[in-house]
Amino acid sequence: MSAAADHGEYSTDRGRPSDEARRTPRDASRILVVDDIADTRQALAIYFRYRGFTVETASDGLAAVEAAHRVHPDVIIMDVTMPGLDGLSATREIKHDPHTADIPVVILTAYPIRAIKGGALETGARFVMKPCTPQELERHVCSLLETRRSDDAPDDR
Repeated sequence: MSAAADHGEYSTDRGRPSDEARRTPRDASRILVVDDIADTRQALAIYFRYRGFTVETASDGLAAVEAAHRVHPDVIIMDVTMPGLDGLSATREIKHDPHTADIPVVILTAYPIRAIKGGALETGARFVMKPCTPQELERHVCSLLETRRSDDAPDDR
């Protein structure tokens, strides 16, 4: 596996955003999707682009850390089990770096016990079990975006 982040649009990603996606402005919302399985990465990227998000992808933890610095996404969706730097280690690196610590992470795994024993809950990331639908994952992403926006909003005092 290459540690380089994936760049560019997929040729199959030609769908226009749905009416609902157009009604929900997400033009400033950038997501980094990290998964070593190309089909999963591509499917999530296509779904989120269709829903109006800007999406960057990475194929492993090392590429995720690099992409987090380069694009500073609004949310990272991180698979756990990957070769090289796994998702939990990458999340810890991202969360311990002052330049990227504020980026919310959704840890996505099909191996919850292994992830919990590996420290998934201690990373401060949201923890979602596979399989989950893209819509369910989008709800988690939107919740994190709303929380982040409300935290960034000025007080009305």
